[in-house]
Amino acid sequence: MRVRFELPDKDGKILTEDDFKGKWMVLYFYPKDNTPGCTTEAIEFTKLKSKFKKLDAEIVGVSPDSEKSHCNFHEKHNLGITLLSDKDKKLSKYMRAFGKKKMYGKEFDGIIRSTFLINPKGKIIHEWKNVRASGHAEKVLEGLKEIQ
Repeated sequence: MRVRFELPDKDGKILTEDDFKGKWMVLYFYPKDNTPGCTTEAIEFTKLKSKFKKLDAEIVGVSPDSEKSHCNFHEKHNLGITLLSDKDKKLSKYMRAFGKKKMYGKEFDGIIRSTFLINPKGKIIHEWKNVRASGHAEKVLEGLKEIQ
């Protein structure tokens, strides 16, 4: 399966999969900016960014939040990763990172915290579904090291 997208980043610049061609990409989906789990995950990926960079990997976070929300989230937590806005959830649905969730006994549709490791040719090599935010970035880094 190949990943294709055309989404705005926090500054409104449209990015596509071609912007990451020739590099490894960690594409992770998270439910909402400035929530505890999503903030933890983004900060942990930011802290490990230099280690991912040494492995020629870019980190890209995706949520349905607006560019303005991403900009605020990025600035508030001094994030060093790319954030993309998937307002219509088209990419999230395509990647099966959107679906039925259960919280406090209630079922609803939403973003399923998921991460995809994509090789330099654009092919998905590994995926993590329904992950816990805390410690996940380190697991992805270890997974990338093993695959390379």
